Amino acid sequence: MSEAEDPSPEPGPPDGPVKRGRPVQIIALVKPFRAQAVLAALESVEILGGVVREAMGHGRQKNRLNQYLGSEYNASFLPKVELTVFVEEPHVAAAVKAIVGEARTGRIGDGKILVLPCFHDYLSW
Repeated sequence: MSEAEDPSPEPGPPDGPVKRGRPVQIIALVKPFRAQAVLAALESVEILGGVVREAMGHGRQKNRLNQYLGSEYNASFLPKVELTVFVEEPHVAAAVKAIVGEARTGRIGDGKILVLPCFHDYLSW
């Protein structure tokens, strides 16, 4: 029997990393009450994976003293939600547009968006 007539099955996909287009990591720091809206907006974008975390941060409001019920407290770190998502390069603009569209309130402290390239063209989950 020749190799062309060999009935052995074709090898399946490897159990290793999944090859796709070049991934990009997007880290968005948003106000906690806007996080659900941002996640809902990201459903329209093809996401490879992601993580949601609670975070504390500050920007232009550094070291302000606020009053609450007659006592002062330091507001140098405000509660934020960190959304880390991985998308393929062609979907970066749509993902950033979705995040900005839902996270922006027009006031100080809306958050930050970081777009970082991944150095390998695969993700392993």
